[in-house]
Amino acid sequence: MKRKLKLAFEAASLRIPLTQILPLRPVPEKVKKSVKYAQIAASIKEVGIIEPPVVIRDAGEPNTYHLLDGHLRVEVLKDQGVSAVVCLISTEDEAYTYNKRINRLAIIQEHRMIITALERGVSEERLARALNVNIKAIRSRRRLLEGICPEVAELLRDKHVAINTFRELRRLRTERQIEAAQLMVAMNRYTIGYARSLVAATPEDLLVRPKKSKTLKGLSAEQIALMEEESAKLQRHFKLIEKDYGADHLDLVLATGYVARLLANARVVGYLAQCHPEILAEFQKVRELQKAA
Repeated sequence: MKRKLKLAFEAASLRIPLTQILPLRPVPEKVKKSVKYAQIAASIKEVGIIEPPVVIRDAGEPNTYHLLDGHLRVEVLKDQGVSAVVCLISTEDEAYTYNKRINRLAIIQEHRMIITALERGVSEERLARALNVNIKAIRSRRRLLEGICPEVAELLRDKHVAINTFRELRRLRTERQIEAAQLMVAMNRYTIGYARSLVAATPEDLLVRPKKSKTLKGLSAEQIALMEEESAKLQRHFKLIEKDYGADHLDLVLATGYVARLLANARVVGYLAQCHPEILAEFQKVRELQKAA
């Protein structure tokens, strides 16, 4: 029998007066003076609210709502003299986890938003005003994934990658592009400098346009050859780790769960404290690490 899934939001959005929306925290003055705040303000002024704020109904006051996500957007609307806004109504009070896990706009997401807006007839000039950037930046973001294979776009879709990193990735053939993106994700490094080092460590036959004499400022030919060798070793090591990760992670979850159950038993804890305090200390460290994760 299939379980009925509970919706995370009410089926219909609702236009709510700003006076009835209670923020969970104030917006500091230094944030209101930031470039990000200015961009949001420019975007709302030019094209309106694209992503509705998220609120939840107050349990005791039917006309009061608590703001879960969208504090900057709501603050901008107040500054602009707007009286009400259309909101999504959450069915559960998940303010902490919602804001912790929500992904802010990454460069690929921004690219797709721009493409969608252009396809709907929004001009480059209007987009530039909305995002508070020049037209050159809009065109650069529009062409972001030219020469980038779909697998890499998927790997980096929600990562905050430097825009010039994609320029370096375009220099690589498809199979090497994927390897480079996997290494970036594994190392959690998406800078232009790291991308250049991966390109420098790439064999000639995996470059889109191989050069007769590949040079990089500050590196000798011997150092580049060593980087290529180390990069190949790192990629092989990464593949081995990736292969074993699933089984190792399952073992870890089972082991930490077992330790947690042991420490929930007062008799076991009492025995360990009396006879094996060093083991109890290690078990407690494991439990704390599990909570932190």
